[in-house]
Amino acid sequence: MKHLEGKVTLVTGATRGLGKGIAIGLGEAGAIVYITGRSWDKSNAGEDISGSLKDTQAAVESAGGVCIPVQVDHSNDEQVRLLFARIQEEQEGKLDLLVNNVYGGVQALKDANGKPFWEFEPSLWDACNNVGLRSHYVASIFAARMMVKRQQGLICTISSWGGLSYIFGAAYGAGKAGCDRLAADMAVELKAHNITSISIWPGIVGTEHISSMVSAVDETNVTDPKTSLINERYNWETPLLTGRVIAKLAGEENIIRRTGKVQIVAEVAQKYGLVDRDGNLPVSLRSLRFLLALGLPGLRKYSWLIPNIKIPWSLLQLSILSSPKI
Repeated sequence: MKHLEGKVTLVTGATRGLGKGIAIGLGEAGAIVYITGRSWDKSNAGEDISGSLKDTQAAVESAGGVCIPVQVDHSNDEQVRLLFARIQEEQEGKLDLLVNNVYGGVQALKDANGKPFWEFEPSLWDACNNVGLRSHYVASIFAARMMVKRQQGLICTISSWGGLSYIFGAAYGAGKAGCDRLAADMAVELKAHNITSISIWPGIVGTEHISSMVSAVDETNVTDPKTSLINERYNWETPLLTGRVIAKLAGEENIIRRTGKVQIVAEVAQKYGLVDRDGNLPVSLRSLRFLLALGLPGLRKYSWLIPNIKIPWSLLQLSILSSPKI
């Protein structure tokens, strides 16, 4: 169903991973999808696990959308300003959806894996949060200027449960908590203009980098309780599920009722009967089924026996903070 046909959307950092999956999901819904990234094609991608604007463009168009790739370095505010100026001109001021996804800290987090923050230079913070939290703030400024003029729009900021529970270290966690707060506080200021701002929590997403990391662990037969949940590929989802959920939210009537809140991908998918690429649907991060399997690894192969009951947010905080780190 092309329920987003004619809608103008922008996904930052869409050459691979979550960004690519989100762009494809919007394309399935018929949207006009602007995408950003630094690599135009594989020849200048420069990494073993690489993606490119051209690859994502082809995937979005194959899914039924219109894709407009723009080469942007989100650490450069002027390039970001010019991106929005281009959308302003080409779409006559229309921008219906911004997805703040771009993230530049993956390699830094891989290098820092398993080590405490004080063993690294302060630049680790910038690597995790410059092209990330700061970039989301900058893009939201320019998007809001366009949306306020039309008194409508949706800003989705990709975060994670790392803002609530320890996952990849102090710099990562602070950045994700900042993403949630950024979405919530922008919502306060944007609500009077009928613009919705929400934070999106995907589950455990099998991106190229995560899959590569798990394969490396499998090959060396290393077991680490902090990463066991990821290593076992328990309750994994693909980037496309997040794309399908955001596409559904972008077409939702009265979306403003969600403004300022965290939206868990699996919960929205369950509400609307959406499924992942393989036809499956993971459970929510605050499902009793997920939380018990998180704390008791032996239950994972029998998790289907555990009721899929959502835990209230107040109890979720206690549950995650008291459970093993992953």
